[in-house]
Amino acid sequence: MKKNLLIIAAISMVAVLTSCGGSKEPVVKIGVYEPASGDNGAGGKQETLGIQYANSITPKVEIAGKEYKVQLEIVDNESSNDKAVTAASELINKGVSIVLGSYGSGVSIAASDTFKDANVPAVGVTCTNPQVTAGNSHYFRICFLDPFQGSVHANLAKEQFNAKRAYALAKLGDDYSVGLCKFFIEACKKLGIEVIYETFPDGTSDFSAYVANAKNNNVDVMFTPTSIEAAALIIEQANTQGVTVPLLAGDTWDSNVILAAAKGTNIGVYVTTFFVEGSKDKQVTDFVNGFRNYINTNATAKTNNGGDDEIAAVSAMGFDAYYTALAALKNAGSIKGADVMKALPTTTYKGVSGAIAFDSTGDAIRDVAYIKKVNTSTGKWDYVAQQTVK
Repeated sequence: MKKNLLIIAAISMVAVLTSCGGSKEPVVKIGVYEPASGDNGAGGKQETLGIQYANSITPKVEIAGKEYKVQLEIVDNESSNDKAVTAASELINKGVSIVLGSYGSGVSIAASDTFKDANVPAVGVTCTNPQVTAGNSHYFRICFLDPFQGSVHANLAKEQFNAKRAYALAKLGDDYSVGLCKFFIEACKKLGIEVIYETFPDGTSDFSAYVANAKNNNVDVMFTPTSIEAAALIIEQANTQGVTVPLLAGDTWDSNVILAAAKGTNIGVYVTTFFVEGSKDKQVTDFVNGFRNYINTNATAKTNNGGDDEIAAVSAMGFDAYYTALAALKNAGSIKGADVMKALPTTTYKGVSGAIAFDSTGDAIRDVAYIKKVNTSTGKWDYVAQQTVK
């Protein structure tokens, strides 16, 4: 009986301590607003992996002299503008101090007002459309923008392939691919390159007619900055029809899905991206080695990475975004969203993808993109160039 009374007393004491907050560790919540399903699910998972890996290394942060546990709140926006507000609202309801994401400019734009109304800042990781940050003071980003990326591809088409005629293909209603094609076309015109432009509707799974149109018009390059899901189908159809001109694409194609689709074909695939392996910088090599080990020792992480240990640039960007968020929290000296928002314009961080700082619009100050090509024999990436716009 005495033993039972002691147990009851111990349980009661734990309950009292818990209710008073005595045993609770202070927590700051970072929202992860990314697609885990839909057209951009594969890329969203890889971007999230970079954030999760960073959190596993640095699970705590000191803010104004107080140590907090960093808790990731992850939601799936399903790659859908229609689901964007619901997913964003879920993060707000969970009390996040800052949001990271999304992979996909359309869902970022669609959720923007939800974050604004809640006074919670968002930091885009790889959403490259200018509209994400235009005209607001709550959305920031750490990646380069599509006007720059489109110009890089136009310059690549002119300088490397002496292109006089190009074909551009985008998904109808998709802010990312439509916007990037627009900037590519504008840059091509300045360089004297004629562009044939088409869009395909949502749900398209047969790209034979689009590839045939490009081929029949004797273009010198094809620019196809689509989702990963559509990309694999386009590569397959290009190979079937014996396309010999290069396929150029934006950052979404920097994925092991593309490597698998292009391996064993005769298709030249060139992508612009934010990060490449091979640097001798210790910070970069530590990330590459550590992230690869993280993937290979975590079955779920490996599955979310597409089943292998290839490192996508979006994972490196997710990694940098997490540490940028920590830097903003430290700079703010507060976990209140409004305070973090005020601190972001003066927040800087040297990441594995380069130095991160924000201009007056909240955009990253970046003027370099990396270009990679699929090695169709090995199924790996070959580094091509580091390119700016002339």
